[in-house]
Amino acid sequence: MRMPQLSQSDSISIADKARQARSVTHETLTSTERQSLRQQSGELLAHEDAVLVAHYYVDSELQELAEETGGCVADSLEMARFGLTHPASTVVVAGVRFMGETAKILSPEKQVLVVEPQAECSLDLGCPSAAFSAFCDQHPERTIVVYANTSAEVKARADWVVTSSIAVDLVADLAAKGEKMIWAPDRYLGDYVKRQTGADLLLWGGSCIVHEEFKAEVLLNLKHQHPEAKVLVHPESPASVIELADIVGSTSQLILAAQELDSSFFIVATEEGILHKMRQSTPGKTFVAAPTAGEGATCVSCAHCPWMKMNDLQRLIAVLKAKDTQVHIDEAIRVRAAVPIQRMVAYGQQRG
Repeated sequence: MRMPQLSQSDSISIADKARQARSVTHETLTSTERQSLRQQSGELLAHEDAVLVAHYYVDSELQELAEETGGCVADSLEMARFGLTHPASTVVVAGVRFMGETAKILSPEKQVLVVEPQAECSLDLGCPSAAFSAFCDQHPERTIVVYANTSAEVKARADWVVTSSIAVDLVADLAAKGEKMIWAPDRYLGDYVKRQTGADLLLWGGSCIVHEEFKAEVLLNLKHQHPEAKVLVHPESPASVIELADIVGSTSQLILAAQELDSSFFIVATEEGILHKMRQSTPGKTFVAAPTAGEGATCVSCAHCPWMKMNDLQRLIAVLKAKDTQVHIDEAIRVRAAVPIQRMVAYGQQRG
């Protein structure tokens, strides 16, 4: 069965939006100016009874500020869960739009702000809710499993929401019960899960503009230059890149692997923002981003998510002052979207 493909115009639109995000310039700051902005940000967070939750892929300044002020640096689900359990009345999300939505889905009574409302995700953009819902209607016998990198509307259409850390286990369990599934939106992660589990998955045709650009041939050359290196790969990457990995895993799993593996040199195939946390947690080791150059390279991202990089301290301060980036979700959609997310949380807790 053929997977649904994005139209050429949709693909061009996503690439154009990514290039527009890349064109956003950031003021060059001195160390004194950066420190002043961090201090001002911390004071505003305290004054507004707000907590900052940041993704591993955003600027290191925001990651450090989140940890210094009692917030967290994590993957998208843990960001939302942290905001839910934290006593602050306002949750400020440094990441991309769907992460703010997920935080609001789990914390409807709280004010949720996003640092940069124009920060998108190619996986989210590549899975429009109307088209996806119509596709699901064509296959009513299939269980719908969607990745966390989707809109609230797509989550509301799903039976399960998953993160990359539990995707293989969950799909394997569903397949063992005889369930056939629709998987969306990342075709590379879906293909990896399908190969690991043997499950009957009908894949949506989306992809991450960052992970899609990693090149196996150039990665292999880099491995030959550093035979002692361990290769850490996120499963949103192409299969040819995954085949070269020593460890395949989610962001948190890759960080843990960097700490535990007996190696001092790592090549990392995921967004380069994660290198800050890896260097922070294991300062004696060397981390380099996997190559995106080579045959077929377009370098729309070059291991940088342009939307993640739109988040910065100046925008954070402006948001905390104006509060004009609040996340609002239709309540009927929020309630439906909460069901598969909470189902996933319960599944994760059962697994320990």
